[in-house]
Amino acid sequence: MVKARRLKRRREEERRRKDRDLIKTVEEVFDSFTLSHVFRLEKKGIIWELKGVVSSGKEARVYWGKDKRGNDIAVKIYLSATAEFRKSIKKYILGDPRFESIPRGNFRKLIYEWTRKEYRNLKKMKKSGVRVPEPYSFSGNVLVMEFLGESGYRAPLIVEVIEELPIEEIQGYFDDIIENYKRMVCGAGLIHADLSEYNIMVWQDKPWIIDVSQAVALGHPNAQEFLERDIVNLLRFFGKFIDITYSENDLLEELSRCLIEMEG
Repeated sequence: MVKARRLKRRREEERRRKDRDLIKTVEEVFDSFTLSHVFRLEKKGIIWELKGVVSSGKEARVYWGKDKRGNDIAVKIYLSATAEFRKSIKKYILGDPRFESIPRGNFRKLIYEWTRKEYRNLKKMKKSGVRVPEPYSFSGNVLVMEFLGESGYRAPLIVEVIEELPIEEIQGYFDDIIENYKRMVCGAGLIHADLSEYNIMVWQDKPWIIDVSQAVALGHPNAQEFLERDIVNLLRFFGKFIDITYSENDLLEELSRCLIEMEG
């Protein structure tokens, strides 16, 4: 009985210590609502430890963490009170029925739906064979997914390593990305809408597409515009290093057929 009580106290103290560590990691940046969602995921064993920031931007921070089994995880936490973010996502949510019922001014609900959207986009893409991080769970403005990297160091972006790669490897990455983009559009029925050299990671000798929160369905009012921008970005960047054999018009025509078929 005594041993059982000691064990219980030890476990309670360990949890309190871990809770304090989690709070210390995020309390300087995130509000009580965000912390409540972190703790909710912690209770499920999805988040067990938060180690530190691996990526930081105007819209979100990504932390390296561990789940209950000790596996690496990426924890993406959207900043919940930035005017810059509210302005930047406006063009992606206009015309999206998932956001129409959210009252104007309820930004917290908006950001929660934005997080849910990225989770579902990842699920759809993964199911269609697109190489994206595996999504594990989400709560509020906190998204947990596969960690691309090792020992807390994130995998590099394509823009950070491309100058060190041989031309044949760059060509292979480009062809791979185009194939994955076709699966995204014609398989998952989604357009990334912000694809560039800053949203492609290189991990295990393969390119991975990341940051898909803004991805829109083919029926979105700006779908064609976003599609063209993604393709132009890819051709512009890779065209600096290799001879592009794809015709921009032919590629857009092929992908646009998926839009037309979806609308039909």
